[in-house]
Amino acid sequence: MKRILLADDHELMREGLRTMLAAQPDIEVVGEAEDGVNAVRMALELRPDIVVMDVGMPHMNGIEATRRLTAELPRTKVIALSMHSDRRYVAEMLKAGAAGYVLKQGAFRELASAISAVLASHIYLSPRVAGVVVDLLRQPSEEEGGLLRLLTAREREVLQCVAEGMNTKSIAHRLNLSGKTVDGHRRHLMVKLEMQSVSELTRFAIREGLVAAEE
Repeated sequence: MKRILLADDHELMREGLRTMLAAQPDIEVVGEAEDGVNAVRMALELRPDIVVMDVGMPHMNGIEATRRLTAELPRTKVIALSMHSDRRYVAEMLKAGAAGYVLKQGAFRELASAISAVLASHIYLSPRVAGVVVDLLRQPSEEEGGLLRLLTAREREVLQCVAEGMNTKSIAHRLNLSGKTVDGHRRHLMVKLEMQSVSELTRFAIREGLVAAEE
């Protein structure tokens, strides 16, 4: 029996996936998470075979959650789930360790096949995404992800919270930090990224896939 954890901030999407997967005789959905923080927590607790991971989620996006899961649970496979076929999202999820990338438009047709493929140690990519990966290989970009790699894991978390419109107090509560520490991280972000405002940080976070456009 293949044990699956679903992570998506849209309840209707989780419900549809759960219903579809329930029709498969060898698949069991063992849990559901509505954000990246809970996806990581539940995966560490439940040790599923596969996590179906939405790329754009609040509190911790799918890219960061995947990065943490693949480091902590190397035997658990991650299949990215997204509306976006943009090269930035695809490249960052694959670099984070995802073994598959399925577009939401085709999820109900493709997910069972993707699960079988990644459990057999293959990479599964939706057809539209496969073309993006070919382009990435043909035209490697030296600067892709360059600025993002300057940031620590904590700075990426603070950046996502800032881009989601959270204030200092809310960020401090979410990340269990002091307000002074949060303000310090925000200043460091602006220095490292050479940006002067929260709106610039937000646009950067969206471009880099830390915060997805509205899905």
